[in-house]
Amino acid sequence: MAKNIPFVDLKLQHQPLKTELENAIQAVLDRGDFILGQAVEKFEYSFAEACGVKNAIGVACGTDAITLGLQACGIGAGDEVILPANTFIATLIGVLHAGAIPILVDCNLDDALIDLEAAQKAVTSKTKVILPVHLYGQMVAPSELQDFAQANNLIIFEDAAQAHLAQREGYRAGSIGTAAAFSFYPSKNLGCFGNGGIVITNNSEVANKVRSLRNYGAPRKYVHEEVGTNSRLDTIQAAVLNVKLPYLESWNSDRNQAAQKYDRLLTPMKEKGIIPVQNLSGSGHIYHLYVIRVTDESPFNRDTLKEKLTAEGISVGIHYPIPCHLQPAYQNLGYKQGDFPNSEILSQQILSLPMCPVINEEQINQVVETISNIVN
Repeated sequence: MAKNIPFVDLKLQHQPLKTELENAIQAVLDRGDFILGQAVEKFEYSFAEACGVKNAIGVACGTDAITLGLQACGIGAGDEVILPANTFIATLIGVLHAGAIPILVDCNLDDALIDLEAAQKAVTSKTKVILPVHLYGQMVAPSELQDFAQANNLIIFEDAAQAHLAQREGYRAGSIGTAAAFSFYPSKNLGCFGNGGIVITNNSEVANKVRSLRNYGAPRKYVHEEVGTNSRLDTIQAAVLNVKLPYLESWNSDRNQAAQKYDRLLTPMKEKGIIPVQNLSGSGHIYHLYVIRVTDESPFNRDTLKEKLTAEGISVGIHYPIPCHLQPAYQNLGYKQGDFPNSEILSQQILSLPMCPVINEEQINQVVETISNIVN
């Protein structure tokens, strides 16, 4: 039996930063600036700079970043937003909370990213936004997105919740379109110690609107010019993120190198139906998740492989087992089984293997050896 291999080892990753993190949190306690404090402003500036944009506005979570970002772009009731069915439900919820109409489309089978040909067929006179999801740490191709948006006169709003500092075609995630949303959920490549999110944009009007919306619709204290909400990045969470941000490039590189080891070791298992989700970005893929497909050629289906790996002490995940259009809470959107076949196929095939910056070669070897023993 393999040694227990965690899916993500945050404890080991944070260990070298323990003193820095404690000092950063203590500094907030000493200042007492818990809401929109000094660390928030510092992080917003640093994260915007890292992403290559002019503005970043910290909010309470990634879902709010989508909602408030879309609202700040002028999106609301009656506006259609095209997004992939193959994404975490927060993408869909963010669109709905903005008051817009989500129009789901299928994904590509090989890379699991939005199918822009399918998106083209979904465009109507009411379509205002294309919302690509940079899934698993890989960006949707910027040139294709920009061509699509320009041809259809649409806003590009990126869901970059899994793509912190990912790169493709010379672009950083979040710098392709009008605005983008990130999440800092603890297990993200850049995660805080609770919930957190951010909207980034080069558009100063959009930035100012998000700043107002996140703070009760008040551009200045007690003057409420629009219907806003309470969604602010906590100062303590920003302090944690300030400590971790300088390490992000290195962590992303470590993830990419781990993925390359997985790729090499898994190559002989292709004929057994074990196929990694395709990387079309090279070193720009930051591998928030390392995902394989267990196809029909495999002697076991995905769920059986998952059970056997778990029994061997290897923690794995499924991202995501039910596409958005088949979620029970959203049947009122009018979609049904069979509408998005690639998303449905992937939901039955995908399996996320252990991945984090501190995973070592021995652990990767053990994971692949265990899969090999199972399928052979």
